[in-house]
Amino acid sequence: MDYIAYNRQSWGVELTLCRPEALNALNLEVLHQLDRALDQIEQEKNLRVAILTGAGEKAFAAGADIAAMRDMTPPQAMEFSAYGQAVMGRLRHIPAIVIAAVNGYALGGGCELALACDIRVASRTAVLGIPEVTLGVIPGFGGTQRLTRIVGESRALELLATGRRVEAEEALRLGLVNCVVPGEILLDTCRDMAGRIARNSGWAVALGKRSICQGAEMELNQGLALEAALFSAAFSGPDQKEGMDAFLQKRRPKFHA
Repeated sequence: MDYIAYNRQSWGVELTLCRPEALNALNLEVLHQLDRALDQIEQEKNLRVAILTGAGEKAFAAGADIAAMRDMTPPQAMEFSAYGQAVMGRLRHIPAIVIAAVNGYALGGGCELALACDIRVASRTAVLGIPEVTLGVIPGFGGTQRLTRIVGESRALELLATGRRVEAEEALRLGLVNCVVPGEILLDTCRDMAGRIARNSGWAVALGKRSICQGAEMELNQGLALEAALFSAAFSGPDQKEGMDAFLQKRRPKFHA
C-alpha cells in the first residue's frame, strides 16, 4: 500500500501522508516510504523545495502508531527510535527547503515530523503537542531536542511534562509555526511560498540551509567559519555572477536550472 503520495510540481514536489483512516499515524512502513521519497528528492536535479502534508482534513500526522509500539521490547524501541531519528534527520539536512503544511493534528511523532521540517505553516484548526508522557514514554524521533532548540528549555519541559496540546495561535506565539492561515488556503499559501523559493538560486538556498542547520549545532566561532566557507563556495558556481549581473542590469536573474 502506498502511504506517501509523491507529486512533482513546477516549483518542486508535494508529499502527502496517505493514511487518513489512522490519522496519518507513523508506523515503520510509513517511515520506510518517506525515506524512499527523500531518496527520490535527492536524485532529482536542482529540486529546491518540498511541501509535506497529511491526507484528509483532521490530521497532519497524529503520532506514531501506538498499536504497533505496544509490545515492543527495549531493543526494538531503540531500533524504532534510531530509524525515526534518521528519517527526521534526512528531512533536516536534504538541500531542498521542506515546508510542513500542518492541516490538523500534529501530535507525538507527527509533531516531531513537523519540527524536522524547515518551515511550518499551520491551519487555524491545527493542534500540536508531544503527549508521550501520557503513554508512559517520551518522544523518540528527535522531539525533545528540536523542540528545545525552537521554544527554549523551560517551555519544552512544560509541554513535555504536561503533555498538553497547543492550538495554532499559541503555537505561533511560541514559535512552533511560522504562520497560521485558514484551512482552505493552507496548501495555496505553502505553494506560493514554494514558488518564491524556487525562483531563487537553488545553489544558494541549499548552501544557506546547510549553514543554518549545521551551524545551529556548533559553537558560534565554528558556525561563523562554516558560514564563511559556504559564502566562498557560492562564488564557485554560475548563480553568483548571474544574480549579481542581473541586479546591476536591473533585470530578473535566470538561475541555473
